[in-house]
Amino acid sequence: MTKDKTTRPPAVAGMFYPDDPVELQDQINHYLYEEADPGTQVPKAIIVPHAGYIYSGSIAAAAYRSIMQYRHVIRKIILLGPAHRVPVRGLALPTVDQFETPLDEVKLDVKTISSLVNDYPQITYSDLAHAEEHSLEVQLPFLQSILASFRLIPFVVGDATETEVAEVIEHLWGGDECLIVISSDLSHFHNYHKAVKLDQQTAELIEAFKGNELPERSACGRIPIGGLLRVARQRKMSIERFDLRNSGDTAGDKQQVVGYGAWGLFQS
Repeated sequence: MTKDKTTRPPAVAGMFYPDDPVELQDQINHYLYEEADPGTQVPKAIIVPHAGYIYSGSIAAAAYRSIMQYRHVIRKIILLGPAHRVPVRGLALPTVDQFETPLDEVKLDVKTISSLVNDYPQITYSDLAHAEEHSLEVQLPFLQSILASFRLIPFVVGDATETEVAEVIEHLWGGDECLIVISSDLSHFHNYHKAVKLDQQTAELIEAFKGNELPERSACGRIPIGGLLRVARQRKMSIERFDLRNSGDTAGDKQQVVGYGAWGLFQS
């Protein structure tokens, strides 16, 4: 007898993005198709923001748009985002079989997840860390809208080192079938002009592959970004900035803004 699949239900549908599937799909399509496809080269990894869609959806779409031509090629997503609600040591994976969004279920690569927990001391199971974490969840409807079919390996990254993250990314690197997604916002709650300056400095460090030099409050996903940049530097990858704006440019006021950036990293 087959056991029932265990599911993590959506935690921020109706808050960060619409909980109605038709409205959600319409919103994502609007962001994805508001500009033309940026080019022919497909990134191996992307860095995308994770705020409410009205604030950061158009910035995230700038990166997601670049993988659309690999709709039937990409079949595995390695997704890393920072812990916002539950303290985590290292990297945390869930025990469930699938995540759910208003657009349907996302199957997890449970076999690989099990081996990772067994093989890497910095990786543990924590359903609590995943239960209400939005940094991963908000990426899923974009991926569901673009890709034909994929399995997910989702990490909540907490108190980890850049090296610990890089080791895991390198292990899971794979080929064209595998896309690495880093979820991170940039500066938080500065006025517009200060945020623009700070986020430009952060962007320049990211584009110089200097993740280890990112200040602590430069990006909430600073650690997973740093891990990816370490691997990318060793592999002599190139990087392209797709967008760099903040909530004052999209749907918020300019008194206290949150910064958002989108990048693609390409293999030579």
